[in-house]
Amino acid sequence: MDLLRFITAGSVDDGKSTLIGRLLYDSKNILTDQLEALEKQTRNKDNGEIDLALLTDGLRAEREQGITIDVAYKYFSTPKRKFIIADAPGHIQYTRNMVTGASNANLIIILVDARNGVVEQTRRHSIIASLLNIPHVVVAINKMDLVDYSQDRYNDIVIDYAEVARNLNLKDVTFLPISALKGDNIVDKSFSLPWYEGPTLLELLETVKVEQDIDLTRSRLAVQYVIRPQTEDLHDYRGYAGKIASGIYRKGDPITILPSGLTSRIKTIETGGKEVEEAFAPQSVIIQLEDDIDISRGDLLVTGDSHPIVEQEFDVLLCWMDSKKLKPGNKYFLQLGSRTVRGLVKTIDYKLDVNTLKKEPEPGEAGLNDIVKATIRTATPLPFDRYSELPANGGAILIDETSFVTVGACMLQ
Repeated sequence: MDLLRFITAGSVDDGKSTLIGRLLYDSKNILTDQLEALEKQTRNKDNGEIDLALLTDGLRAEREQGITIDVAYKYFSTPKRKFIIADAPGHIQYTRNMVTGASNANLIIILVDARNGVVEQTRRHSIIASLLNIPHVVVAINKMDLVDYSQDRYNDIVIDYAEVARNLNLKDVTFLPISALKGDNIVDKSFSLPWYEGPTLLELLETVKVEQDIDLTRSRLAVQYVIRPQTEDLHDYRGYAGKIASGIYRKGDPITILPSGLTSRIKTIETGGKEVEEAFAPQSVIIQLEDDIDISRGDLLVTGDSHPIVEQEFDVLLCWMDSKKLKPGNKYFLQLGSRTVRGLVKTIDYKLDVNTLKKEPEPGEAGLNDIVKATIRTATPLPFDRYSELPANGGAILIDETSFVTVGACMLQ
């Protein structure tokens, strides 16, 4: 059974937490004791309805304010597929949390309040979805019950958002009218929306194709751990463990180690405790080589002719996630996969206006949640792919050298 990772995003009070609660409730993925706890914790529900948003609003501050601050993860399954849901914050000051939740999502559900239409935070989250190259986008137009299930209102929002999607070059955009509170078009078809003939949200999630999202043409395996048992039975054993980010690895294939450029051949491939003839993304494997080569954590094992870029200076699109300003000359650790190098931010070329998508040249600094294009120079060469071409080997983070806090999310250009 395959796995779909998806994230919900949108402005404050658009109903993200309620949507997830409804999805879990109507798909029978809530245990009896959870349901009893929800009934006890639900407040100000004179009509006897359960506050489904409490399923994901786990922090005390969130429950008191009725908002989502952190990214809440939920797991559920149906007979067709397993799911991991990330419920992202809606407030502007917590946009950085949304970036972390979206970084490995196959699909994003962007909620739009049918009364308010497309707002600034809708555009902001759509831009992040575009920057992170999320393959599938579902625009869920929520609270249709509060606009009398109006098809005209739905069509107006579809037209407005279609313009945003066109400007951002978003792929595979699907529109869906729903009411998370009432359960319309979440798991079951809504009788209140007879003019909508498409699938429900759950049907969309169960049938979206995610297999083609994995690149099997360019092989990338970052070494996470070098295995040297040095026992009597395995005295000369040297295995390189890691998760295949993309591509296929076969026994006997010639292989290049980057950034050193040394070459060898694959001697054995092990996965799940067994030796196999080939392995492919996203499997975790141990690879042995025919030659005794100095390979360390963070080195990249590549087969075939399609090699990544190896540079010390490169451009990045960067979402700044720290309250301290980003300024040219600042030094950080840059981590790409399992490789960590020291880096210097040389220039900040422009800042992106999330409302107009215009570029403000040479802003001088970047503040919390700003999206900028910057030039970074690293102390040692870094093997990478352009994020737009291969996100698995093109996304990195910046880490503060003193606090070790993640302060920036980078899409390498």
